[in-house]
Amino acid sequence: MKTSPAPSVPRGRLIALIAAGLVLLILAGVGVYGLLVGPRTTNTPAPEPAPSPSHIPTTPGPSSPPRLPVVPRSADPETFARNVAEAIFAWDTTSGLMPLDYTAAILDVGDPSGTEQAGLASDLATFLPTREAWIELRKHETRQHLTIDQAVIPEAWDDAVAQAQPGQIAPGTTAYTIEGTRHRDGLWNGEPVSSEHPVSFTVFIVCTPAYPTCHLLRLSQLDNPLR
Repeated sequence: MKTSPAPSVPRGRLIALIAAGLVLLILAGVGVYGLLVGPRTTNTPAPEPAPSPSHIPTTPGPSSPPRLPVVPRSADPETFARNVAEAIFAWDTTSGLMPLDYTAAILDVGDPSGTEQAGLASDLATFLPTREAWIELRKHETRQHLTIDQAVIPEAWDDAVAQAQPGQIAPGTTAYTIEGTRHRDGLWNGEPVSSEHPVSFTVFIVCTPAYPTCHLLRLSQLDNPLR
C-alpha cells in the first residue's frame, strides 16, 4: 500500500518553532544558573577601605576662645606694681575680648576682702576705653602696651603713713608711682600707624605680712600721681 508523504511544515513556522525552542533552552539555562548561584545581587561597588589615621583628612575645628589676660602674681611689691601697670595698659582690640574682660583680669588680683573692689573697678574704667570707643578702635585693629621708665615709692606716701592713725593702714600696704610711655598702634586707611604718649599714675597695693602675695587696692587718676 502506498503511503502518502507526511505533510510538510511550512518553512516560516519551522523557523519560529526552532527560535522558541532556543528561547526556552536559554530561559531554562538561566533558571538553573540562578538556582546554582543563588539570587542575583545589585551591582553595588564594594566599600573602600577606611583610611589610616595618617591619611584621614582633617577639617579645622571651631576656633578656640580668646585667651583671657592674667596679671602675674608676686610677693615683691615693686615687681607686682610693675606687673599691674603693664597689665592695665596691655590690650588688643583684635583679641576678641572686651574692656570688661581686661577689667576682670585686674580685679582678680584685687583686694581679697572685697572692700576696695568697687572703687578699683571705678578706677579702671578711667584707664580703659569705653565699649563704644572699643568698637571704633577695633575697626582700626588698635593695640596698646606700656614701657615703664621707673617705679618709685612717692614721698607723699611716706608722709601719709607717718600721719595715719594706728590701724588705719594695713601692714604691708604701700604705693608705687609709675612713669612710662604708652605705645599704641593700628591701621588707618590700611596703613600702619603708631603713637606714643607719656603717662604716670600711682598704684596702691598690699603685700606681706597682710597676705602671702601682693594685691591691688586702688589706682590714682591717670597723669595725676602721688609725688
